[in-house]
Amino acid sequence: MTYLFLYVIGIILIWWIYRVGWLQALKTVIKVLIPSILIIFFNIKGGRLLFKSPVFGLLSVLPTSIFIYRGSLPLVSFINNLIENKTSKDYDSEVIETDSVPVDD
Repeated sequence: MTYLFLYVIGIILIWWIYRVGWLQALKTVIKVLIPSILIIFFNIKGGRLLFKSPVFGLLSVLPTSIFIYRGSLPLVSFINNLIENKTSKDYDSEVIETDSVPVDD
């Protein structure tokens, strides 16, 4: 079942790369993966303390996830800006600057 899930995710990623381009797809994947990984790590480490009581655990899952998601937005934007700056430097290096001189009759 896990392989089927990963296969479907791979097909979706390939389609998304084809649809919007490699860099935009990379930024979207980073935008989804960073908060998800941080939420999973928090639930693994902090879950022992927060989720001892099932009622308290269920009530605290959504607020902690929202808090971690909002807290990870600066990190995600920083990484996306690094990617954007790296690609813009590559495009700027191909531009040739010239001076135009008017031709007098």
